[in-house]
Amino acid sequence: MNSQIEVIVRLSAFAGVLLAMTVWELLTPRRKLSARKGPRWASNLLLVALNAIAARLVIPVTAVAAALAAESGHWGLLHQLDWPYWLKVTLAVVVLDLVIYLQHVMFHAVPALWRLHKVHHADLDIDVTTGLRFHTLEILLSAILKLAAVVALGAPALAVVLFEVILNGTAMFNHSNIRLPERVDRVLRWFVVTPDMHRIHHSIIRRETDSNFGFNLPWWDRLLGTYRRDPQESHETMTIGVPDLREEAEVERLHRMLLIPFRRTNDRRDAEA
Repeated sequence: MNSQIEVIVRLSAFAGVLLAMTVWELLTPRRKLSARKGPRWASNLLLVALNAIAARLVIPVTAVAAALAAESGHWGLLHQLDWPYWLKVTLAVVVLDLVIYLQHVMFHAVPALWRLHKVHHADLDIDVTTGLRFHTLEILLSAILKLAAVVALGAPALAVVLFEVILNGTAMFNHSNIRLPERVDRVLRWFVVTPDMHRIHHSIIRRETDSNFGFNLPWWDRLLGTYRRDPQESHETMTIGVPDLREEAEVERLHRMLLIPFRRTNDRRDAEA
């Protein structure tokens, strides 16, 4: 796949979903936001730009390039199987989603990794930009893990592009502050992680934080016992964030966000690191 086409497809999908969810949030918000939207959005989107630059500088090989190299060298599981191309693409997308689920669980279970992932959870509100808010070091580690998974699996380049576009889009969708009819949500969450399903994962209550890890497909949570249907409180009144970082200035300014993993806190997970 031409690299320019890949970039155009990914940027177009990113901008389209971001705009669509922003408008949807304005029209039918699920929750009243507690922090000032302007500073939050500025910091979250600046972090996205910083991460994109850092990833390109530190890890110049993209996942698509790794997929093409694996195909050329006949590396990876799927390149050893004489299966139809469409089946390989479908299977690769599903398996890569499972890898992201397991990675997400690991970032909660390992204290040192939780310190990085905590930047994502420290957002005092949850909306479309929360789905893009990750510490730079977490982005770099995730990119390395993804490269390894792509090569080991032998994922086709088309599958990698589809996976990244779908994952990016669904992350913005399921973090968005939109209201879906309850009946629609209950049906939809059998096929994709919905905002009401994932919002529980951003609860301040740890047992809720450690549930609903899926970003795209909801099946892994159901199959592996991490699914939670409803929050302890209502979606409108539940508290978003982490217990030890409750000041807006601490968590909604870019330079302070980047320092979160290195600060002393009262978080028991941090103390275990």
